[in-house]
Amino acid sequence: MEAGFLPNTTLAESGRVAANGIDYYYEVHGEGEPLLVLHGGLGSIALFGPSPALFNAGRQVIAVDLQGHGRTPLGDRPIRLEDMGDDMAVLLSTLGYRRVDVIGYSLGGGVAFRLAVQHPEMVRRLVLVSAGFSRDGFYADMLDQQAQVGGEVAEMMEGTPMYRSYAALAPHPEDFPRLLDSMGELMRRPYDYSEDAKGLRMPVMIVFGDSDMYRPEHIVEFYHLLGGGLRDAGWMRETMAQNRLAILPGVTHYDSFSSPALVPTVLPFLNGEMPGVGEAEEPGTPDQRAA
Repeated sequence: MEAGFLPNTTLAESGRVAANGIDYYYEVHGEGEPLLVLHGGLGSIALFGPSPALFNAGRQVIAVDLQGHGRTPLGDRPIRLEDMGDDMAVLLSTLGYRRVDVIGYSLGGGVAFRLAVQHPEMVRRLVLVSAGFSRDGFYADMLDQQAQVGGEVAEMMEGTPMYRSYAALAPHPEDFPRLLDSMGELMRRPYDYSEDAKGLRMPVMIVFGDSDMYRPEHIVEFYHLLGGGLRDAGWMRETMAQNRLAILPGVTHYDSFSSPALVPTVLPFLNGEMPGVGEAEEPGTPDQRAA
């Protein structure tokens, strides 16, 4: 067992799971119903902003360093959301989880989305934080910035907290330029998951900041694809959609996952306490892991 990175939480388990050629590092914290938590791009388990509230909320949290991030090596394959979605299914199955709730931020939101699309039987409730359904959802100037991400800017980033965190954890810190190349390639790749969004059947909450990098029109369109915001809910909530939209005021893409408003916004949804959210089967709790 490797030392955990999240302070003020109970580290129950840590280790590695090999999934489709990537040696993923994971940690399991706390007790209760299982919740898979996936970080954003160039982040890691160690950089979760709301960890004290989220990781001590009566949940058993499975936290994973995504491909090329934190303690998980980059490997030799490209970074693809679809591939990492499959990887998370392998990791959960290997750890013995049949079904879990999932929350992902930014890159982690994309991975969580693909997990839910490609392995819907494993996801009970899904929360996507600052994660859109298509590349067209970004502001045009963001697309220009993303197009410039690559290994050639690695030296310029060496003094940043992001790089220092990477260098402290990565099994191969010299891979940082390759990671930037891979992330740049991912961000330049066109994608449109609108049809997949329509097909999700588990309860879904999408969360954005009111000053996010995604256009407001895209956010509304995402909610429409999920069946929300199409009609009045009715006096008795009889026509309310099961899926939820949350806009956090005064929040950007870069601080949405550390916003104090995030945990009290998503926990009632994850716990099935929010009006209008349909009932779903219970996930596999720690005592119900597959043999």
